[in-house]
Amino acid sequence: DLIQFGKHPSKTNLTDVDNALNILKFLMARPCAAIMKHNNPSGVAYGDSLSEAYDRANMADRIAAFGGALVVNRPMDKATAELVSENYLEVVAAPENEEGVVEILSRRKNLRIIRLKRIDKLTEYIDTPVVEFKALIDGGLIVQQSQINRVRSKEDLKPAEAVYENKTYKIKRMPTDREYEDMLFGWYVEHGVTSNSVLFVKDCCTVGIGTGEQDRVGVAEIAVFKAYTKYADALCFKRYGIPYKQYELEVRQGKRSRDGLDEIDHETREARGGLKGAVMVSDAFFPFRDGVDVGIKEGITGVIQPGGSLRDHEVIEACNEAGVTMVFTGQRVFKH
Repeated sequence: DLIQFGKHPSKTNLTDVDNALNILKFLMARPCAAIMKHNNPSGVAYGDSLSEAYDRANMADRIAAFGGALVVNRPMDKATAELVSENYLEVVAAPENEEGVVEILSRRKNLRIIRLKRIDKLTEYIDTPVVEFKALIDGGLIVQQSQINRVRSKEDLKPAEAVYENKTYKIKRMPTDREYEDMLFGWYVEHGVTSNSVLFVKDCCTVGIGTGEQDRVGVAEIAVFKAYTKYADALCFKRYGIPYKQYELEVRQGKRSRDGLDEIDHETREARGGLKGAVMVSDAFFPFRDGVDVGIKEGITGVIQPGGSLRDHEVIEACNEAGVTMVFTGQRVFKH
């Protein structure tokens, strides 16, 4: 149901909501928020409360969340609505709105507020394929069935193993419970990201999301760059109430001391942009070890990927050298 719309929802508004639901259908166990921009997530997070989930998803990438679509899997409450109203979003979609919420959200007069009826049935779509159509330049059609994600629990994840020249290579360290949780969370988010994609997850919150690139090592490097950039911006906003780029500008204009910026940069480097202890997620195998080395350099502790490369043994060795655990899903999750 469209509860409010200052402008009519665009195609992108609606497809953003649809792809958020494509992710959230796997993440219904806890309060979860997904913020979408041009059909890709900018931030997805669990929280003990809905307001915490939204705040974590928003702070994962405040920059990209601007003008995005927020979809949540719990009724919108006043605490969350107050946080949302402080930011510019195009769409907010929730299964229900508690009393007073619409009035709070209506402070943003052009915000499209959508009620998602019967979100309790969302998990039924996990095993329900749909027919997808792609129109070609000459009017032809490609018709295909949507992919079914076969990974449902940690029992579906296999410790990385490969045979090369009659020698078996195995991952030495099994994931911890926390790493398994992050791996599954990340894999479900990855299901809704445009390929080629690599992303990082820590404590069931995305850290850096690389989308739609042509090479795997390149998209891994982009995800790392985004993690550093977004971490510094979040620090700056929490500390000074302005974006990092605005602080940079005011330093150049002589309005602020550079000391605060240097402090943020130092803290960001020390935390590796929030990547220390994170899990690396790839929607297809690593053709070379260079891709996984990008994450290892930043202090990741786990990797989840489909496996199946001719050089899986090299990727396994790279992880073992660093004490990083890795699992194979046996299924890639390309999205085009």
